[in-house]
Amino acid sequence: MPRPKKTWREKMVTPPAHHVILDKSFAGVPQGARLLISCPQEIAAELQTLAPGTPLSIQAFRQRLADKHACDAACPVSTSLFLRIVAEYTWEEYQHSGSLQNLPPFWRVLDPASPLARKLSFDPAWIALQRELEAR
Repeated sequence: MPRPKKTWREKMVTPPAHHVILDKSFAGVPQGARLLISCPQEIAAELQTLAPGTPLSIQAFRQRLADKHACDAACPVSTSLFLRIVAEYTWEEYQHSGSLQNLPPFWRVLDPASPLARKLSFDPAWIALQRELEAR
């Protein structure tokens, strides 16, 4: 019998952030660099620190995370994966509560026109709407 699918809330629970030293170049990060592997909880917490109405590119967000850990870079693959988990978790919680209060504002980093936004279970136009509402 197949295992039941995890909820986005369950996917939020992962091991804590850590770093690795690259033994070969990876995704534009050179060999020998300290590469941060974040976690969904850290991504969610860092999103809460971003000022409303000021979108930040995912690249700048990754560097912000890396700097906090004295790393050269944050992994683009895991950061994107964890950002999606945070976005889907937030959407799931929003659908249950009807409120965004105390939820991670992932729209401040996730561009509604990005390939990642097109993978979400909801319309990326909602991300654009949140950005517009915060810009007012």
